[in-house]
Amino acid sequence: PKGLKWETNDKEPIFASPNAKKGGIFRDFVEQFPATLRTIGPDSNGSFRGFMLDNLWGPVDVHPNTRKVIPLLANEWAYGPDGKSFYFRIHPDAKWSDGHPVTSDDFLFLKEMMLSPYLYAPFYVDYYTKEVVDIVKYDDRTVGVFAASPKPDLEQYLAVAPRPKHFYGGEIPPDYVQKYNWLPEPTIGPYRVKEFRKGRYLTLEKTPNWWGENLRYMKGRFNVQEVKIKVIRDRNVAYEYFKKGELDSLNMMATADFFRFGHGEVFDRGLVDITQVFTDSPQSMRGFYLNRRTPIFNDRNVRLAFAYSLDIQGGIEKVFRNDVRRMLRPYTGYGDYENMDIKPRSFDPAMAEKLMKSSGWKRGSDGIFEKGKQRFSIRLTSGYAIYLDFLTYIKEQAKLAGLELEIESLDGVTSFKKVLEKKHEATFMAWGTTLVPSFWQGWHSDNAGKEQTNNISETNDPELDRLIDKYRNSTKRDERVQLSREIIAKIHDLANFVPSFYYGFVRAAHWKWVKNPPVAATALSDQLFFDPCNSSTGGLFWIDRDLKKDILDMKRWGGKLKPVFKVDKTFLKE
Repeated sequence: PKGLKWETNDKEPIFASPNAKKGGIFRDFVEQFPATLRTIGPDSNGSFRGFMLDNLWGPVDVHPNTRKVIPLLANEWAYGPDGKSFYFRIHPDAKWSDGHPVTSDDFLFLKEMMLSPYLYAPFYVDYYTKEVVDIVKYDDRTVGVFAASPKPDLEQYLAVAPRPKHFYGGEIPPDYVQKYNWLPEPTIGPYRVKEFRKGRYLTLEKTPNWWGENLRYMKGRFNVQEVKIKVIRDRNVAYEYFKKGELDSLNMMATADFFRFGHGEVFDRGLVDITQVFTDSPQSMRGFYLNRRTPIFNDRNVRLAFAYSLDIQGGIEKVFRNDVRRMLRPYTGYGDYENMDIKPRSFDPAMAEKLMKSSGWKRGSDGIFEKGKQRFSIRLTSGYAIYLDFLTYIKEQAKLAGLELEIESLDGVTSFKKVLEKKHEATFMAWGTTLVPSFWQGWHSDNAGKEQTNNISETNDPELDRLIDKYRNSTKRDERVQLSREIIAKIHDLANFVPSFYYGFVRAAHWKWVKNPPVAATALSDQLFFDPCNSSTGGLFWIDRDLKKDILDMKRWGGKLKPVFKVDKTFLKE
């Protein structure tokens, strides 16, 4: 198209270390092996999905400290005057991990793929029908992507990632789900799947002669040659592997892990460090989601009573030892988009009792509310073993308010599958974040009454739908900010979700041979080491292989170094 103003951005600061060393193997673990290596379709939200998607790049990214737009797959981009079109030029060196060049045809194939009925992915069909209405090829490197209506932050809204047309033979077959279940796609980012053994491990390797190695914002990053992800179903067992030096790091975001595993001989001898970095980012929507398919939750008084029956602050103090903070409202950490007027419903058995009695419930002989033959008893599904102590505390305290919680503790894959099938009564879980709030997936009635959607509370409210639709179609930032606040207030009012807690930092233990830049994470990081492929925040660390040999020798003969627990407050906003 003529008349466009093409731009790029090579002015933002480098946030990796120029002293990073290349090579070595980084070893980590997950608790479950996924049901598929696909990133789309049934059962695709597995434990390896993030690793795969992190290596499928869109045209641009956001600098994790300044939040300015920076190049990624594209080296130039432009905005259409209509406010709903975004154009970019694919970097001339860009290649898939199998050596095929990335071309405009891969973006055309993306839309064809997302609209295929053989993916069984209703969100993508909706998104590429109602939101991304067209993708146009101008030449082999120049692409235009078009939204249905003008949008702010258009480059984020339309930052779609291509799919390798050559890999799929140019079409999606009817047996896509089965055929590609265990066939990993070629990647654009630094790593590709090297090998895997079902139920045991998956290994990623650095793509040979990776095209992005010398890009400005990739320098000093993605340093290890391989990332080996072992399946260890018990964190206690994982800790034993870590102490032996068979894992390089151990995520200690969870307070229970920090106090249980963050000490011992290898720490006392200074062979293992702990690094904690406070961040400045949107926080995960971690909390209790009530399934409105459960008849008892049709009564708002009961939903409110449920919220007042949860002693979340007590759990923060007694179980987490004040290591985490109370999430005061849905969508915490979103700046202007956040509704600061919303306050949490605190533990209040008297208020819970008042609400239940107003709906005709009365205490039974054991103190649990009853109404006819029905008890105020809820099965709470969770896939987080690390939070079991917290949930157990919540369960015991809830009895004081007349609520009986039956904790259904499942492995992560099984729990997530059950929740997406909407077979839960209530669930404790967390969702990932976006830079600005995204409401449609989780709260619009378009995603209620059907499986495999993110509306796990089955929220179906016409007024909320109206606000979300208006938010999606608005192009004015001030209007979207106001609508966001109204939506958050409405979500709070419906009481289908009870916010719990958030961390506000990343933290991990790591052997001293795992090295970091002076600031080990970014403002937007949500992991310290467990996102080794993330284009925006990941891959900052490296393995000092010479030091590793020395440390392992010291481990054998009893050597000691200075213990280090580094707390970095570079990004902390008090």
